[in-house]
Amino acid sequence: MTITFTVQPADRLPDPEREQLLAAPAFGEVFSDHMISIQWSLQNGWHEAQLAPYGPLLLDPATQVFHYGQEIFEGLKAYRRPDGAVVTFRPFAHAERFNRSCERMAMPPLPEAAFVEALELLVATDRAWVPEQPGYSLYLRPFMIATQRTLGFYGPSNAYRFMVIASPAGAYFQAGAKPLTVWLSEDYTRAAPGGTGAAKCGGNYAGTLVAQAQAQQQGCDQVVWLDAAERRWVDEMGTSNLFFVYGSRLVTPELSGTLLPGVTRDSVLALAAELGYTAEEGRIGVADWRADAESGRLTEVFSCGTSSMITSVGHVRSKDGDWTVGGGRPGPVTSRLREELTGIQSGERPDPFGWVHKIA
Repeated sequence: MTITFTVQPADRLPDPEREQLLAAPAFGEVFSDHMISIQWSLQNGWHEAQLAPYGPLLLDPATQVFHYGQEIFEGLKAYRRPDGAVVTFRPFAHAERFNRSCERMAMPPLPEAAFVEALELLVATDRAWVPEQPGYSLYLRPFMIATQRTLGFYGPSNAYRFMVIASPAGAYFQAGAKPLTVWLSEDYTRAAPGGTGAAKCGGNYAGTLVAQAQAQQQGCDQVVWLDAAERRWVDEMGTSNLFFVYGSRLVTPELSGTLLPGVTRDSVLALAAELGYTAEEGRIGVADWRADAESGRLTEVFSCGTSSMITSVGHVRSKDGDWTVGGGRPGPVTSRLREELTGIQSGERPDPFGWVHKIA
């Protein structure tokens, strides 16, 4: 499938104003000059692909996404390397996951080549918005919404709109930052077997806000989700996957259909094996987390995701008590994996997996 984009150039923000915004961008608050839009309908399939000035959308109040929540999204980053080259990280993996979300939410898949072409066009056009500072990036948000105008709930929408917007982002993890403190959610669950836990849809996030607020009330940075059936097994943390480190052995909760199959998670599994660690998927019980941390058998815990990359988890709070992992300090395995992964993205380390995708 070939998609031809029409281009409507935007009035670019003057260089001094853009540079001021790039100096310390708040995540998701500032956006680049352009956006991508592609329409889909039963009659025409994918059509009306365009690069246009970033701006508001005009949607009817009865547009289906407002009432029945048929919506999905992705998140990935573009990086500027010291030699000036701009790259993205594993865009085809994100395209593949996007289409898995489409399948679960009864939405039309977008060809992976078209997904990546849309990213390339937006990043190439708004190249000046990719920050130069180490650790900074241009965050890319592809998403799709149901656009049929109806309040009738007869089935999937007969029209959709795929879009991509971009937002400069600072370094999420600062050197020397203290590990996260997390709250075990026992009152709420994120997903249940047969649900939408493995899809990256907005409803999954809306349902987590009350638990995240509870975590903040407990003085915690993030919430950790447990399985819906027994409230015994660890699923994931907030919007990130979790890894448990036992010396040189890494374990991450297995993909059961209730947690998101993170691209960073998959990258860590491959990278850990390449570095000589044992990396595996399994089940982690809360009781084991606590007992192994207190005995010292569990040496580190870290989260991983596109936004936060790899971040140490040092303290756990729950209704049944608190405990600390690894003395509450970032561990050597966490630090090495973070350095290696960011090094691949920045070009400071070799890329044996072919993950980096250069923007022409």
